[in-house]
Amino acid sequence: MTSRLSFRETLWVWWRIGVLSFGGPAGQIALMHRVIVEEKKWLDETRFLHALNYCMLLPGPEAQQLATYVGWLLQGVRGGLLAGLLFIVPGAVAIMLLSCVYVLLGQLAWVDGFFFGMKAAVLAIVIQALLRIASRALDSRFKISLAVAGFLALFVFNLPFPLVVIGAGAIAYLAARFNDAEKVVSETPENMASVLGDTRGSKRAAFICAGLWASSLVLLYGALGNDHVLSQIATFFSKMSVVSFGGAYAVLSYVAQEGVNQYQWLAPGQMLDGLGLAETTPGPLILVTQFVGFLGGWNAGETSSLWLAICGALVTLWVTFVPCFLWIFAGAPYVEKLRENAALSAALAAITAVVVGVIANLALWFALNLLFTETSTVAWGPVNFALPELPTVQLPALALSSLACLMLFVFKLRMLVMLLVCALLGMLWRAFLGM
Repeated sequence: MTSRLSFRETLWVWWRIGVLSFGGPAGQIALMHRVIVEEKKWLDETRFLHALNYCMLLPGPEAQQLATYVGWLLQGVRGGLLAGLLFIVPGAVAIMLLSCVYVLLGQLAWVDGFFFGMKAAVLAIVIQALLRIASRALDSRFKISLAVAGFLALFVFNLPFPLVVIGAGAIAYLAARFNDAEKVVSETPENMASVLGDTRGSKRAAFICAGLWASSLVLLYGALGNDHVLSQIATFFSKMSVVSFGGAYAVLSYVAQEGVNQYQWLAPGQMLDGLGLAETTPGPLILVTQFVGFLGGWNAGETSSLWLAICGALVTLWVTFVPCFLWIFAGAPYVEKLRENAALSAALAAITAVVVGVIANLALWFALNLLFTETSTVAWGPVNFALPELPTVQLPALALSSLACLMLFVFKLRMLVMLLVCALLGMLWRAFLGM
């Protein structure tokens, strides 16, 4: 592993990851693993998974927080800020531009076709990520059992994500204590040792993040009042950033319910459009909240204001992601010390195994919604899950998703090439066949 990293080298790598981070947390984590662990060899497998385990426990986007954690490990606070920001910026810019197109130009055939092709490609990326992470994280029968149990708990029984994660960690912790497990030790490069040995900068950065987060709320309330849409957006998404365990999908129903029913920032169908934007652009899926904040500003007055819409999106971004940096800078130094505790490390490893089941659940959910126009619900006691209505299969989506899988798994094309091909085919399909 490299002991000294230049700012220019890490800048290029994190920019590359940010631009190519399609496919939701599954694809993004797999991309980071391929670049950071396999290609650059900046981290070993155990340290990467240890960081991932902690990020899975946090509220907010786990992939963005993992990027921040890894950046902090490699270059301290500066590296964490660089990695976390570059993971957000490409997607945030894309969402902002597409939101403007959405409200100003309406539904255009080529835009719809672009999204159609990208969704088909994203399904293939999620499947690839699921297989890659499963092959590395499920190295024992116990972990395989946890992954299967996690999938069934979420898909079949609809149990809360935090309950599933905490339960798996508790089981693994007790099992490790009972079996007197040995800790896993990996090499610590020179620059990483300096980061781990001096945590004062991390604590200072966490304090600054907390101050910026709190002061922004105070300034908005003082300048605009409690009832202004920007104050409401800041308050709501600040609350969400504290309770959004389980990633974007887990918090989606909460955001939709409040944004549509209580605040009336957008219509139900627009919430799904926002999720489509977030799924087909780089960056964390939680960027769907940026679209909600944008429409909250757009629909706030009697006449629509693009300036207020952009401000709504920017406020949403600020209060959503500043806490993400706070959680990492405040907790990462202590989490690294947990590597010396075998039982706690085993508990975190079990969480990764359960997350494989979570990703499988998300992949199935995405496939059902992409490939079928209708689903039926099976409900019997605690059992409650969806099954596809086979006659409603969307053959174009199935064909394009199958082609995307062939390009990834058989022809081994680069992810960006596959995405561009699918987007182009989607646009051609919508433009010439109008379907």
